[in-house]
Amino acid sequence: MIGYNDEKLAASLHYPSKDEASKGRCDRVPLIIICHGFIGSRIGVDRLFVQTARELAEDGYMVLRFDYVGCGESTGCYGAEGLKSMIAQTRSVLDYGLELTDVDPTRVTLIGHSLGGAVALQTAVRDRRVSNLVLWSAVGYPFNDIVNITGQDVYDTSVKSGKADYLGYEFTPAFFESLATGQPFQEATRFGGNVLVIHGTSDEIIPVDYAFLYQKVFWMRPQGCCDKEIIFQADHTYSSGPQRSQLLTKTRTWLNELETAKEDWQHWMI
Repeated sequence: MIGYNDEKLAASLHYPSKDEASKGRCDRVPLIIICHGFIGSRIGVDRLFVQTARELAEDGYMVLRFDYVGCGESTGCYGAEGLKSMIAQTRSVLDYGLELTDVDPTRVTLIGHSLGGAVALQTAVRDRRVSNLVLWSAVGYPFNDIVNITGQDVYDTSVKSGKADYLGYEFTPAFFESLATGQPFQEATRFGGNVLVIHGTSDEIIPVDYAFLYQKVFWMRPQGCCDKEIIFQADHTYSSGPQRSQLLTKTRTWLNELETAKEDWQHWMI
């Protein structure tokens, strides 16, 4: 459990393969934190985040996946929090991760799925400790995208009654108001690190067009690369075998290429 104010965030830590980790500089290893989406959990739909963490650990990464307040096994009420809180929670998890033995503080990546993608991006903008971003099917307009998921009636009921139920979660007006303040596309230019954007063509929840918009905005920056991968027939949670395999292969390859480039640069400097 990781502390956040008076709440406890449930988390799972995956240690890197010893063989791969031993190849790293001074035996320090890169850290990856996985940020789940709206009313999700650190397990992920069809165990997406479990599989992701295990495969990345095989590549030599320390991987942390956690539940936001009120989700999974964490304490608290999810719908009483908001976007600002989720960013703060992510930074608390980052604090915890960077205190782990053998983690290299200069090699930190956030992987964010759906709403977690918007949270990861806005965390990275505010926290210079984040070097790289991987955005899977990322939300672009938090308020509109989440209201489209819950339905307008849930939002209206929340405003009128002070709370509203959605799939057993109780949402306050403050939750929706916080989403309205989030502007990931506008903030993206303020992140100076490397970015990988992945989206599926069969995503019926978050439009695949967002991936092109994100890449266009990230390309406007004076520094940092941005790569994009569009996966044919992939749904929002990459639930089919071939599409999930493509998602994980692209993510692992991209991250490993960054690590190789960093090591080559360090050797050249020596």
